[in-house]
Amino acid sequence: MTNIWIILRKELRSYFVSPVSYLLLTMFGLIFGFFFWNAVGYFNLMGLESQMRGGGMPMNINEQVIRPLLSNVSVIGLFFIPMMTMRLFAEEKRTGTIELLATSPIRDIEVILGKWLAAMALYACMLLFTALNFAFLFRFGNPDWKPLAIGYLGLLLQAGGLLAIGTFISTLTRNQIIAGAATFGVCLMLWVLEWVSGYETAAWAKVVAYMSVITHFESFSKGIIDSKDAVFYVSVIFLGLFLTSRSMESLRWRS
Repeated sequence: MTNIWIILRKELRSYFVSPVSYLLLTMFGLIFGFFFWNAVGYFNLMGLESQMRGGGMPMNINEQVIRPLLSNVSVIGLFFIPMMTMRLFAEEKRTGTIELLATSPIRDIEVILGKWLAAMALYACMLLFTALNFAFLFRFGNPDWKPLAIGYLGLLLQAGGLLAIGTFISTLTRNQIIAGAATFGVCLMLWVLEWVSGYETAAWAKVVAYMSVITHFESFSKGIIDSKDAVFYVSVIFLGLFLTSRSMESLRWRS
């Protein structure tokens, strides 16, 4: 655990000594803030129109504001996650320090977990920006906090899987741009696989749709913890870290 903590601190330091992390946090906050402003504005407009019509359908802030915003966070993360993972191992390979890591007494799994957890910590910081916006709803509204908390859990699990995949891809090249582009392509593919179920009902289509990361976020966005969805995300995390470990093992043999 000590070595994992050392690697974690080193990676977090490398994130925050450069302007990259601050740019990511700022852009993430601005983009989500725009979504939040539009969602609240539309909710208020619908509420005013409902009052003018003399009632109408009851307004639900969790269903009409929080749930769509959580889905928006998931989409925004799709673009930011590749930028968070592209340098994890690609930079080490470019500077030649990967050989030092491969031949050091630190175990591969400790290096991998330290780097992956650092990326997870940065993503959690990004989620804190969204929490500041949601705090506004609790100040002036009365939303249910439990679906929001479960939604955040789903976002962390989903990001954990995509970050693990990005970590693996980062071990395959010394070019950060290539690592980022490849990670975005894979993450986007895992996102759009669900579209197959919209026009195909065969068994293979159901399997393909099941592999989509967005399919398994639906229950979390509704405030429901479904064990099969949690197991799916944990399996993706394990697969990504396992492939990273195998890639690191091949580097150790070459060294």
